[in-house]
Amino acid sequence: MPDTTRESDQILSAAGQSLVTNRDYGGTHRSAESIGRFSAEAKSKHWKKMLKRILIAFAGIWAAAVAIGLIIDGIGFTGIMLTLLAAVVAVGVITRGRKIKIPQRHDLKKGDAKQMVANTELWLEAQRPALPAPAVQLVDNMGVQLDALGMQLATVDQNDPNINEVRELVGEYIPETIDNYRKIPAHLRQEAHAG
Repeated sequence: MPDTTRESDQILSAAGQSLVTNRDYGGTHRSAESIGRFSAEAKSKHWKKMLKRILIAFAGIWAAAVAIGLIIDGIGFTGIMLTLLAAVVAVGVITRGRKIKIPQRHDLKKGDAKQMVANTELWLEAQRPALPAPAVQLVDNMGVQLDALGMQLATVDQNDPNINEVRELVGEYIPETIDNYRKIPAHLRQEAHAG
């Protein structure tokens, strides 16, 4: 006769572990967060630019509505509705397809230290959806380490030969690690092997 108590305990243990893993690492909300200060600054700068464009469009639409109203002695309800429609269309046109550009792998080594770290953080954030929950946590931790690296590199002369070693680390080693992980078949990623 099978020991159902032991099987039940194993099932409950596995379910509890799954719950902890999903609570700590999982969830779709994680992919929208920045892993580091430099990528958060790059995103903030991008959104500020977009907001500036929207405000300029609103000012232009409002100025045109006022000018037309002065010329024809008022725009009336229809003019107000057309002005609002123009504002909505302007927001749609400005925000359509204006997501922050994710750097390509070959772009990770380019730019000064701040750009290099920001590009790497943005690239890593884009890789998170393809990674399992524990690897996502590692990527998130890398963001903190990259921020520290970026602050240290900010004080170093960008022509220093040691910067090239850092570029190698950031532009080659980190992406290669992620790519090598992706090459592992999905069913083998959970297998424990050699620690």
